[in-house]
Amino acid sequence: MAIRSATAVWKGSLTEGTGTLSSESGAIQEAAYSFPSRFQEGEGTNPEELIAAAHAGCFSMALSHGLAQAGHAPTRVTTKAHVHLDKGDEGFSITRIELVCEAVVPGIDEAAFQEQAEGAKKGCPVSRALSAIPIELKATLAT
Repeated sequence: MAIRSATAVWKGSLTEGTGTLSSESGAIQEAAYSFPSRFQEGEGTNPEELIAAAHAGCFSMALSHGLAQAGHAPTRVTTKAHVHLDKGDEGFSITRIELVCEAVVPGIDEAAFQEQAEGAKKGCPVSRALSAIPIELKATLAT
């Protein structure tokens, strides 16, 4: 099976240091991250943003596949994932993920669409990997 890899390099202390993230494929090349980009509103990326991108991409593909298998190939599936990073008694944790999806799917009714969306939420590999935290879904069938 496929093995995907990425590398992180961090230099310096937690609050004063900086780091870069890169992916084996080259799709992510030396993406900068820092304490401000992760825990405040500083420039650069952060691990949670990358988790959000992975989850949105995985969910969109899983939903598209499920819809097509059910005889309703989508025209478009757009998903945005919101990864919540909150500070608790034991430090920072990802506390929940919200998936907000809008799809154009000719010939499907609302109930069948929602069933497929729930199935994709439960079944996509990234959702399964992140199943220790709540994953919420708002799926809208667009025209």
